[in-house]
Order: sequence, then C-alpha cells, then structure tokens
Amino acid sequence: MANAMDVLKRHYFFTEADEQRLRELLPLVEQHQQQMVDQFYDYIVSQPETAAILAKQSTREKMSHYHRLWFLSLFQGNYDEQYLQNLKRIGHAHVRVGLPVNFVNAAMHRVRHFLHHLIHDSFADRDQRRNYREAADKILDMNLSVMTSSYRDEEMKKVFVSRRLESGLIKLAERFTYGLNLVLVLALAGLSIGVVALFINDLTLFFTGGNPEKAIFSALGEMLILWMMIELLDNEIKNLKGGSFNILVFIGVIVVAMVREILISTLRHDDLKTQAFLTVTLLVLGVVYYLVSKAQKDRE
Repeated sequence: MANAMDVLKRHYFFTEADEQRLRELLPLVEQHQQQMVDQFYDYIVSQPETAAILAKQSTREKMSHYHRLWFLSLFQGNYDEQYLQNLKRIGHAHVRVGLPVNFVNAAMHRVRHFLHHLIHDSFADRDQRRNYREAADKILDMNLSVMTSSYRDEEMKKVFVSRRLESGLIKLAERFTYGLNLVLVLALAGLSIGVVALFINDLTLFFTGGNPEKAIFSALGEMLILWMMIELLDNEIKNLKGGSFNILVFIGVIVVAMVREILISTLRHDDLKTQAFLTVTLLVLGVVYYLVSKAQKDRE
C-alpha cells in the first residue's frame, strides 16, 4: 500500500528522474544559498505582516537557519515519509505564528523565481534548463501543497468544533421549545375543561331559575372562550407536528375576546362612550384580520 508521500509524488508526476535532477542541482544551490536567504529575508522584512515576527535579531538568525535547511532539503533527494512530516510541521508552525496563507504562496513564488534565474544563468543547454526547471517546480509545488494543507486542517478543525457546538445547542433549544409547547397544550386543555364546567354551570342556572338574561350572556361568553381555546389548541397541535406559526389564529382570538367584552359591557349597562370605544376597537381588529387573511391567501 502506497504511503502519503508516494501518493503526493504520483499526483505531481514526480519521478526518480526528477529526484536525480534535483540532487544534481545541490552543489549549485549550496554555492548560492546565502544569496537566496538574503533575498528571501529582504522580501519578508518588506512585508508588514511578517516584519513584526522577525523584529528580534535572534529570531531572524534562528529562522534564517531553518529556512536554509529547508532550502537545501529541496535538493538532497530524501523525499520520503519523514520529509512529508517535516513539511507538515513547517506548515503548522506557520499557522501558530499567524502567518497569512497568501504570504506562504507569495514567498514560494520568490523562491521559484530565484531558482528559475539561477538555472537559466548556470546552464547553456535549453533542454537541460527545462528539465531542471520542471523538477524544481514540482518539488516546490509539492512543498506548497503540504504547507497550505495545514491551514485547511486548522479551518476544518474550527468548523468541526463549531458545528458540533451549534448542533448541540440547536437540538437542546428544539427539545426545550417542544417541551414548552407540550406544557402549553396541557394548560390550554385544562383551561378548556374549566370553561366547559362554567358553561354547564350557567346552563344549569338558566334552567333552574335565577337571572336568565345574565345566564345567557355568560354562557355565550364562555362559548366564545371555548372557541378560542379550541383554535389555540388546534394551532399548538399543528405546531407540535411541525406546522407553521399562524398569526391569524391569534388575531381571531383577540377579536373573539373583544366580542365577549362587548357582551359583558352590554350586560353591565356601561355608558355609551365605553361601548363605542369597544365597538371601534372591534372594527379595527376586523380590518386587521381581513388584511392578514388576504395577505396569506395571496402568498398561497
């Protein structure tokens, strides 16, 4: 079974001939390694994102040493699984220090540019230059692919943790809401039973004498309340089954409550101003009910 480095080589058509060409370039790049490092660090210092990282001289010397080792490793021919792991460590180090991924791409371009010029100036044969240049491009592309994968791994880690947390919170909120809806349904059912009991009591008063007018108005009011309970229960049951929220039901409940209030006001013989106010309020609610109902039908 092929290891990860073998798969990477296959993806970039990196052959043994390419490895040999890179090893042949090693003496040349050893002679010019300091030139490459100097150009590389001139570029780093010129960028505000990286200049702060290398503010200390000790840090610059340390990083210069590591970059020189990495640069030479491109041409030393040890392209095995250990080489791949070293590249991953370099990529994770870039992530830890907060180096932007676009800078990694730009820095690799600087190294590529340096090598292209070095090969062009050092070899007269055109085919030889092309072969060396292609081998250098392949190893640089492989390095870039592994290093930038560290950024993808970090982003996926954040997304994975975020998704797990968000999923857990959403499920908890859904269960809590479902529980509240169950409590509301039970409460409405209990209140409905109480309203039925009051309705039966008013009917009993009507048939047993007492005040027939008061009993009738009271019974009518309780019938309206019972209708309100039925509508609210029906809406909540639909909601528990996954149905959508129907604002029209609640407007209707308010209209019915206002009708009951007008009946009670009539029974109490309230003054005309109070009854006029209740009537106008009922009219406004009726208009709102009509407009909402029409808007819902238009959407359908």
